[in-house]
Amino acid sequence: MKETLFNLGIKESNPGISTGSQYWQGSGPIIESFSPTNGSLIGSIGSGTFDDYNVVVSKAQEAFQAWRIIPAPKRGEMVRQMGEAFRKHKQDLGRLVSYEMGKSLQEGLGEVQEIIDICDFAVGLSRQLYGLTMHSERPSHRMYEQWHPLGVVGIISSFNFPVAVWSWNTMIAWVCGNTCVWKPSEKTPLSALACQNIILSVLKENNLPEGLSGLVIGDAAIGEAMAKDHRIALVSATGSTRMGKSVGQNVAARMGKYLLELGGNNAIIITESADLKLVIPGVVFGAVGTAGQRCTTTRRLIVHKSIKDKVVSTLKSAYAQLKIGDPLDSANHVGPLIDKNAVEIYKTAIETAKMDGGNVVYGGNLLPDLSECYVEPTIIEVERQILVVCTETFAPILYVIGYETLEEAIRLQNEVPQGLSSAIFTNSMKEAERFLSVEGSDCGIANVNIGTSGAEIGGAFGGEKETGGGRESGSDAWKAYMRRQTNTINYGDSLPLAQGIKFDF
Repeated sequence: MKETLFNLGIKESNPGISTGSQYWQGSGPIIESFSPTNGSLIGSIGSGTFDDYNVVVSKAQEAFQAWRIIPAPKRGEMVRQMGEAFRKHKQDLGRLVSYEMGKSLQEGLGEVQEIIDICDFAVGLSRQLYGLTMHSERPSHRMYEQWHPLGVVGIISSFNFPVAVWSWNTMIAWVCGNTCVWKPSEKTPLSALACQNIILSVLKENNLPEGLSGLVIGDAAIGEAMAKDHRIALVSATGSTRMGKSVGQNVAARMGKYLLELGGNNAIIITESADLKLVIPGVVFGAVGTAGQRCTTTRRLIVHKSIKDKVVSTLKSAYAQLKIGDPLDSANHVGPLIDKNAVEIYKTAIETAKMDGGNVVYGGNLLPDLSECYVEPTIIEVERQILVVCTETFAPILYVIGYETLEEAIRLQNEVPQGLSSAIFTNSMKEAERFLSVEGSDCGIANVNIGTSGAEIGGAFGGEKETGGGRESGSDAWKAYMRRQTNTINYGDSLPLAQGIKFDF
């Protein structure tokens, strides 16, 4: 790991503030980053205060004045170069993400691949920021719309995807002409700093404006300041529903724009006709990948009662084959939870489920011999959707409930407050189409014969209800990072009014 940290420019003591090529130690408390895999100290960060934040935002404002007038395809070229920089550092950054966050090395590398993919997507997008052309009702008039950058975009990201979510927002925001200020999770600060270090060469070699890429590592007060700051044109926040509600209220109070990607309580419906050869790997990865700490983690399994016992039995056999341990060891499938607080939440959820009639059929134990953060992936059968089932628990706990009709299954899926990802496994076209129809899933993501997690960057990512309603990444999510302007041009010799209004004098 020492070589990895050296290659990424990570030291024992690190600056927590950057405006691009300039770095400095924040004047706030020292944040220490410990690996959940073994409890070792990786490094420390001098965190930022409001004064540090203010400097970074001011620089971002200045940079916006220069960046916005650079043609979008030229901005795309800068992002292309950043993608190449991440390709060069994929192995090192993937290892750091795995070590600092606890996800498997394969998932860490996959997260960096998401950065590379979104860079490629953004490069093409830089030539496709389309506006529509409309026919005017007035003679010798033309109407069209165009899209302009917003200004400074604030990005608040979570620990579970410490680098990918930043890239979904930043690369798109950059090609749209915005500058960015990033407030990463205090739980994974070194992964964020590594990203800033990786793009440093591109910033310098192209003489890009200082402030284009701002970084402020700090506590929740920084995020609150960002939400209340009139200089931040858009706040994109990823995290818990509680956090998102606070951000949304603060941004709305100043009539600003926000993009929220919050909690998920995702379900898979397994019908009688489902192919179990597809079901089992889809459910297992969805439920235990990233140790159940994805917003798209499969947390509920809604199974037709005629096959429920068989599915549970097969799942138990599959869980028994999982290897739990050091995520940097490619033989292991499941790493640790992020910290001891997450372990306590895992324990509390299991005990709550048991007190409310849940039956733990697999797992439920801590694994202290590995470190204080390892737990067993757990399967709990429930007769109904008790309160804890309707609550997102960031841990590898899978609740299984039976159903008799597809209408009942869809109702069970939709009756939780969250609405991020969903899936159905079926070989019936009618069941699949019903699930995808207006009478089906109420989630932002609805899949057929694949699991709930592992979305591709080409689609718009996000969900409904308490998930926040925001969309990031692909499709036309770029529109959230720009302002729409409608233009009407009169190239004639008279001034007719719309709606046939006469105003002669």
